[in-house]
Amino acid sequence: MAVVREFTLPDLGEGLTEATVVRWLVEVGEVVAVDQPVVEVETAKALVDVPCPYGGVVTARFGDEGSELPVGSPLLTVAVGSTAPAGPGAGGDRTPEEGMGEAGAGTGPTTSDAASESGAGKPGGAAEGSGNVLVGYGTSAAAARRRRVRPAAGAGTAEPTRAQPPEEGPVPVISPLVRRLAREHGLDLREIRGTGPEGLILRTDVERAVRARSAAAASTGASGVTGATSVTGAPAAADPYGMTGAESRTLAYEGLPSEAERIPLRGMRGAAAEKFRRSRQEIPDATCWVDADATELLAARREMNAVGGAKVSLLALLARICTAALARYPQLNAAVDMAANEIVRLPAVHLGFAAQTDRGLVVPVVRDAHRRTAEGLTAEMARLTEAARTGQLGLAELTHGTFTLNNYGVFGVDGSTPIINHPEAAMLGVGRITAKPWVHEGELAVRQVVQLSLTFDHRVCDGGTAGGFLRFVADCVERPAVLLRTV
Repeated sequence: MAVVREFTLPDLGEGLTEATVVRWLVEVGEVVAVDQPVVEVETAKALVDVPCPYGGVVTARFGDEGSELPVGSPLLTVAVGSTAPAGPGAGGDRTPEEGMGEAGAGTGPTTSDAASESGAGKPGGAAEGSGNVLVGYGTSAAAARRRRVRPAAGAGTAEPTRAQPPEEGPVPVISPLVRRLAREHGLDLREIRGTGPEGLILRTDVERAVRARSAAAASTGASGVTGATSVTGAPAAADPYGMTGAESRTLAYEGLPSEAERIPLRGMRGAAAEKFRRSRQEIPDATCWVDADATELLAARREMNAVGGAKVSLLALLARICTAALARYPQLNAAVDMAANEIVRLPAVHLGFAAQTDRGLVVPVVRDAHRRTAEGLTAEMARLTEAARTGQLGLAELTHGTFTLNNYGVFGVDGSTPIINHPEAAMLGVGRITAKPWVHEGELAVRQVVQLSLTFDHRVCDGGTAGGFLRFVADCVERPAVLLRTV
């Protein structure tokens, strides 16, 4: 007898709390093997193929392509031990709520029930386990049982009964982003009814509560309200118009034309937007810049590539200069731990570099960049750049950078004030290299000039350290032989 197992969106690591379904790789009724990729999702970090830890027949899929699912919500159900479609319930795509209702109404045992019947704690049954270890789907330990809220008897395909949070106790919120959003808008999560699985409070639930409060404020005449009350019953901080700052910002957009295009801030683009906001909100940044004569650096690169062997890119040479500068000024290879009120200086240089892709800006990270040669940096940067363009970067290749190199000169601009890649402490920006008049050896000449800018966290160092770092970088650009003294 086939046992129906539910596979939920696993924790993909790095604090990710949701993912967008990009493309389904299997159909309902299709037989899948253990560890077979079943769906391609886009997280805040990258595109990820999610393997299913169960083998059997797909009986249901949850979520249309383009929909956003929180971690822990159902992805699909699999009839384990079956080689044919499991009855009329396997009829096509369903939403998570619809699917949960049907599962509770008789499509088969839930995950915990199935484990009890089979006596197997491993995904795929007692005889077979998943080789791809997903959080919550280990191969060596028994799967933890998870209680699920089921609809009332006879509910059929209706919306399932949701767990209502008690007046005191934990609130079913999985995402720290949701908690922060509620806090910023002055909402009490205990008063918000979650629409996610098992009463989970989603971002859309908080946004709906914000809109409801804004509409209530507008209907009572916002300009005359001085003691507004939020939907939670808590007094709202009044501004000159009787609204909170969050309400004012929300209502400011209600007058926009209906034909205006709205682009959801999701996936990598949404993650970048959140990181930019957090960086500017938390980091007291400052920027210094200098023009440098890059003529000798370009000549050195031509000579290096003329002797044969692996080619060296200009970006790799700049990366090599960065690692040498960080060895001299380790204050900038750091982060600030506000919880402990400490500056944390990091022992290794994991160098990020900005790369523009069709899906937005990403920052691949070269691990242990300080140990790589110019040739090694060239090869690794080329590999990561291609992976970024094709959406194949893994989470480990997009996280835990310690310093970022941003070559915005490829866009034809001379200068910029980069936003620090939180939680790093600094970023070096490089403008375009272009012919300009320059005084060289006491004579006016046309030279290849570049503007270098350093944005740094003023908490980790003062202007003297930042200026010394940038001056060292400029000296290496103007006289590459300076690097020989650092190796």
